[in-house]
Amino acid sequence: MGFVFDHYVRFHETDGAGVVYFANELVMCHTAYEASLVAAGLDVGQLFRAETVAYPIAHASIDYRQPLRCGDRVSIDLTPTSVDQSSFEIQYQLTLGERLAAQALTRHVCIEVASRRRCPLPPAMEQWLARWGDHSPSLATH
Repeated sequence: MGFVFDHYVRFHETDGAGVVYFANELVMCHTAYEASLVAAGLDVGQLFRAETVAYPIAHASIDYRQPLRCGDRVSIDLTPTSVDQSSFEIQYQLTLGERLAAQALTRHVCIEVASRRRCPLPPAMEQWLARWGDHSPSLATH
């Protein structure tokens, strides 16, 4: 039920060994996240201006299974899951053809910008979760 995003690895994303620099795979995941927001009808310009609420990443992890190289077509399948009323996580599967290249996870917390305190997710983000989300309870460990 998740959102699928295709990404072509560019030369500038690689390191001296000719493979994707490790941090750039998280950048690819975030690009897929942004595309899923747009596909769900959200205005990412307004969302990321963070005038009233923001969604900082509280945790990120990635496990690499095989190297990615310039010109590779990577499919990024993301599935968001609600953790509680003010946070969500996104699981990412990066595949190269039929092979798993990496698995990643980002956990986001909704906060009021002025107070920097947690707040409930706004309806637009709840709708995004419903559109692309895994509707089973989260298995996140806190």
